[in-house]
Amino acid sequence: MVRIIPRLDIKGANLVKGIHLEGLRVLGAPQEFARHYYESGADELLFLDIVASLYQRNNLASVVTRIAREIFIPLTVGGGLRSIDDIRAMLCAGADKVAFNTAAIKNPRLVQEAARRFGSSTVVVSIEAQRRPDGSYEAYVDNGRERTGMEVLSWARRAVELGAGELLVTSIDREGTGTGFDLELTKAVAGAVPVPVIACGGAGCAAHVAEAITDGYADAVSVASLLHYEFLPRVSPANRAPGARPGFSRVTGVSLPDLKRALAAHGIQTRPLAAA
Repeated sequence: MVRIIPRLDIKGANLVKGIHLEGLRVLGAPQEFARHYYESGADELLFLDIVASLYQRNNLASVVTRIAREIFIPLTVGGGLRSIDDIRAMLCAGADKVAFNTAAIKNPRLVQEAARRFGSSTVVVSIEAQRRPDGSYEAYVDNGRERTGMEVLSWARRAVELGAGELLVTSIDREGTGTGFDLELTKAVAGAVPVPVIACGGAGCAAHVAEAITDGYADAVSVASLLHYEFLPRVSPANRAPGARPGFSRVTGVSLPDLKRALAAHGIQTRPLAAA
């Protein structure tokens, strides 16, 4: 059964969205989006503090605590988690899983220790990938700001050896563009590791999500703009950022129920909607 996971990128107190992980646009209060996606049939939610590694901190504990009181699906939280104490604090705040990118690459033993203490099912390694001229992919850190020189498939295999229970694979080239997922990237990673792979970056319509599953072999798909820009006009004025507007011209906003119905039409099984 394929999971649909709304991705909420957080900067400070705000839900934001950019293109290629840059040019961030403030959309509104993350709690309202999270509640709506939960009520609409999301299988999980992904929260990423996208400037946490840059400033060496994660400010999501209070947000997660509030959301976890009223949302009863798995919550994955990432950004700026650099120690076992950071992980423990986030799990105590209400997260079910934690995601690492920068910290995993700079301190691989953290992945190993987190898996040992909290279980591999709790550990998600996030990989931000950009295609090289030769067709291979390089892993980036600090929300796509810094090159590592590491080849993505080698790092994906190593991350799993260290104990990662899932991989979140984001295409920097496609992220926020609405032009579709990098299917070669997702398929290559899925074929290289024995753990679930979550595709992220590029969804512009329901058909793109279906392709990530059928052609990219993703076990789950994380989407942001596709859902945000369908819901944004209905966000209460108190929780909508001034000037926030739907969105990028290549993104056709779709609701979660309609997305799941479209996937069902492609023969893709997802968790049933509450009304089903």
